[in-house]
Amino acid sequence: MTPELDDRIPVTVLTGYLGSGKTTLLNHVLTAEHGKRIAVIENEFGEAGIDQALVIGAQEEIFEMNNGCLCCTVRGDLIRILGNLLRRRDRFDHVWVETTGVADPGPVVQTFFTDAEIQSHFRLDAVLTVVDAVHLEQQLDRSPEVRTQLAFADVIVLNKSDLVSPEALDGVERTVRQIRTGAHLIRASRGAVALDDVLDRRSFELDRVLEHLEALPEQDAHGHAHEAEHDHGESCAPGCDHDHEAGTSRHDEQVVSVSLTMPGQVDPAAFNRWMSGLLQSRGPDLFRFKGLLDLSGQARRMVFQGVHMLFDHAPGPEWQPGEARRNVLVFIGRHLDREELSRGFEGCLARVPQDVG
Repeated sequence: MTPELDDRIPVTVLTGYLGSGKTTLLNHVLTAEHGKRIAVIENEFGEAGIDQALVIGAQEEIFEMNNGCLCCTVRGDLIRILGNLLRRRDRFDHVWVETTGVADPGPVVQTFFTDAEIQSHFRLDAVLTVVDAVHLEQQLDRSPEVRTQLAFADVIVLNKSDLVSPEALDGVERTVRQIRTGAHLIRASRGAVALDDVLDRRSFELDRVLEHLEALPEQDAHGHAHEAEHDHGESCAPGCDHDHEAGTSRHDEQVVSVSLTMPGQVDPAAFNRWMSGLLQSRGPDLFRFKGLLDLSGQARRMVFQGVHMLFDHAPGPEWQPGEARRNVLVFIGRHLDREELSRGFEGCLARVPQDVG
């Protein structure tokens, strides 16, 4: 389904560690003069609910807010509350789901892949992670949830930017990019963000996946980048444990981003077997993954993306005459081994018969 024809309800998943400013940002979005009708699904066990002054009719599970937005308190599962919202489909244009500060956003994201009814009415627009620019380094040291939230992010808001020096803020941004390359970064104070930066991102749409992958630097057959994605010189943040091998970036030994780029046509059956085994064995450690493939016998590239043990794929644009075909894969997760992934994918490449003289 092309973006122009996709009339499903866009959903933004809002995450971020305790005290990062998620609720402040959400209140900013809800009270801004933007003319958009937003339904908010709020986990009542979060550190702070939406300000009660915004809520009208608080006896209901779905509240109407004083600016026409809707607010939901999750007392059951997410699928049920989304179904309840559908009965008021004419009342809103966008859904925001706020997770608790210590939550792994993975289960929420997976909801939009696993349930056919939900998938037919809702599309995951983006995962937005709010970062406390003052305390990020300390939080990374003591809370693995922070890394997970960053790894899932399509949009990252560096909140409280006014409370740190420009040099320190640059260091925070470098740290974030070491964990999650490619995300859209926004610097903010008191949760004030431009709506265009956080709404209708289409970061989980396959066409945006393709756009991101094709922007990656060219690499040779061994995965060595011709153009470095990160400066490993003196500009690295203090304590950077960045793997200088091209194609891999890490903040520590837990969360790793691995990118692979290889020429060669892919055997679809071999790729399916490899991915199936990889998801079965490493699914919980694979936070996000995406790629584009040059499939044997196909005029169109194949684009895929996934979360944990779930993935989606669709045909992309046709390869153009004279265009250099390449396979690009990006994995973000815990304890990922670049060489292991590279060998596994190499085994999916179709073997070209050799001439026998």
